[in-house]
Formats: sequence, structure tokens, C-alpha cells
Amino acid sequence: MIKTGLGQDSHAFDADNSKPLFLGGIEFDHSQGLRGNSDADVILHSLTNAISSITGKNILGAKADELCQQGITNSAEYLKLALADLNEWNIDHIAIAIECLVPKISPKIAALKSNIASLMGTSIINIGITATTGEGLTAFGKGEGIQVFSIITVSKM
Repeated sequence: MIKTGLGQDSHAFDADNSKPLFLGGIEFDHSQGLRGNSDADVILHSLTNAISSITGKNILGAKADELCQQGITNSAEYLKLALADLNEWNIDHIAIAIECLVPKISPKIAALKSNIASLMGTSIINIGITATTGEGLTAFGKGEGIQVFSIITVSKM
């Protein structure tokens, strides 16, 4: 049996320059972080949503807000909750599409794949990451924030 999950997330850059920018659990050298109650890691949020679309159990929203109020703002913790709901499903492939003008994603793709593979309990060869500016047609391509779509394919015998 095979299932495919689709997840999306987007955040605007925060005018308060004190917040670091985290993407895929990796800190990027950028002048602004993303606005959100948590670390606003749009890649990990997108992956969490993709898993939720498979399991039917939403993590982002009320559950993540509850954790934020407890001081748990690391998006890897939300991803772990979603992964626990997969139970006997095995991750076959993860596709991640990032739209932003800044920061440049390509120089960090290897580090992103490595960290995401570790967090998701899969091999780097099962992860594909693409990045685009979208020709500047959206707010993300104009540098106002970052949008991410993720597709996860899982299977079980």
C-alpha cells in the first residue's frame, strides 16, 4: 500500500531582526528570521503538514500553539510528533520545493538533505530539494518571505 502526503507552509520575514532564520533545522546567515510563534521553520512545518495529510492528525495549529506556550518553539519537535503518528508506514521519498528570493538555498542543499534525513529517519537519497525565485511573481519571489511545498510518499507491506 502506498500513500502520498502534500504539505505547504509560508511565513513572512520578521521586521524584528533579532530572530535567527532556520530552514530545515539549519541556521541560515540572513538578516531576518521568519515571523511566527515558533522558530517559523517553513520547511519543517511543510513536512509536518505533509505527514498530517497522510495520518489525518493535525499537529500545526492547536497542538503546536500549546507547545509554543510551554516554550517549545523548535519545529523539529512538531515534526517528531507527526512522525510518531506514521506508525508502521515507511518513508519512500520526500520532495521539497522552496520559493524565495533570499536567502540563496542552493549552497545549503547538502546540509538540508543531511539534517532532514536524520530528523525523518530516512536516507539522503530519498530526499529531493528544489529552490526557485518564481521569477519574482509572488511575495516570496520578491523577498518578502518564504514558501515551501512538500510531498511525502510512504508505503507499508
